Amino acid sequence: MRHFTVHHDGVTIPVSRGGRGRPLVLCPGLNSTQADLHELTTLLRRDHDVVTFDLRGHGLASAAAGRYSFDGFLSDLVAVLAELDLPSAPVLVGYSLGADLAVHYASERPVTLAGLVLIDGANPLPEPFIAHADRAEFRAMAEDLAARQEVERARGTARQVVLTAQDIFDLNIEIDTVRSAILDRYRRIDRPISMIMSASIAGGSTEGRAPRHNRLWRAGIERLLSERPHVSTHWLDTGHQLVFTHAPDIAEIIRRAHPPAGRPAS
Repeated sequence: MRHFTVHHDGVTIPVSRGGRGRPLVLCPGLNSTQADLHELTTLLRRDHDVVTFDLRGHGLASAAAGRYSFDGFLSDLVAVLAELDLPSAPVLVGYSLGADLAVHYASERPVTLAGLVLIDGANPLPEPFIAHADRAEFRAMAEDLAARQEVERARGTARQVVLTAQDIFDLNIEIDTVRSAILDRYRRIDRPISMIMSASIAGGSTEGRAPRHNRLWRAGIERLLSERPHVSTHWLDTGHQLVFTHAPDIAEIIRRAHPPAGRPAS
């Protein structure tokens, strides 16, 4: 294992690298850290040279000086990839917000990547995920999440997130805006893309917002496939925590899409 730090834009980004095989860069999502992705990372390192890092305000990365934004997180990904000395183009794997960051990066620099694996994010939704009627519930969810994160912040652990409830809520609204235009980003990418999506992102309830949001999540992928039919899609019968609950399944899907050198993709 090798650990180093990337300094840029007034923040410090901790980076870890280990394993052997094809290079793979794993980008976490909003409110997740490289420590949270430990199980998936360990599995991937059996067949890949895996790089992980923390986004600003997450884990052991420093906090942002101003407001948190999609562009700020994207600059973290750009800075990390610019510092890497890899033997070949990496597979870029992104979870949730990390998937959206990966698509934006790839749309500007497609020749620098071997492929994309997008886990429950970067969904070109046909309408906003957070409608006006949903905002009070999502604000309450952000407040609850921020409160639960206070324990890790007090300890200063590798799983801490320093974003406030307002930061989290504002970023979720911004991500909706980003996804409204992300289909155009896909049109600029000529590398293999694999999607690993949750079938029940909003849970399994038949009441409240869950049915609409689950339908909307699938409709977004159907919209993508209508334009990019060669995108490989895998649905897991679980929720948005799939990287934590189904790490072995996700690792196997990635291994089949981007197998060790010398083995054909299945």
